[in-house]
Amino acid sequence: MPIADDTVEYLRKYALLLTTAESCTAGKIITLLSEVEGSGELIESGYVVYSPEAKQRLLRVNPDTIATFNLTSCEVAREMALGALHDSTAYVAVATTGILGPDDVDGIPAGTICFAWAYQTERGLSIFSRQHRFIGSRCEVQRLAADHSLKLLPHFHQRALAGECG
Repeated sequence: MPIADDTVEYLRKYALLLTTAESCTAGKIITLLSEVEGSGELIESGYVVYSPEAKQRLLRVNPDTIATFNLTSCEVAREMALGALHDSTAYVAVATTGILGPDDVDGIPAGTICFAWAYQTERGLSIFSRQHRFIGSRCEVQRLAADHSLKLLPHFHQRALAGECG
């Protein structure tokens, strides 16, 4: 079963509404989910934000965070997820920012993607972030990153339900 099918099943099981804040994945996460029948009731919104200005204006990413940590950073991904969740009725936000390639940028290797997962639960707000490097063409890295974000959504949700952050 494809990862998107598993994710939709998981979202349905836990009655979770999802929003995304996607930079390098360019809406691929929402696209993969939307291909699953009945997923529309589980998707609240999806932001595609490439420029620093869009991240700041639409998702409340602090310009100092970008200046200090770079656009490709877990810190920016975390602020993107929190911004999407803040402006939504969703309980889950997934964010991606990174470099698809083929070239490295500012010393950051191509294929480096930063992720964040934010959850609003009865225990409060939990946020998790990770960085991962994928190898492949731009399209391959984009698909791998979207799949990765969906694959880890249930794992971090279970940690959020336990009151963890990370």
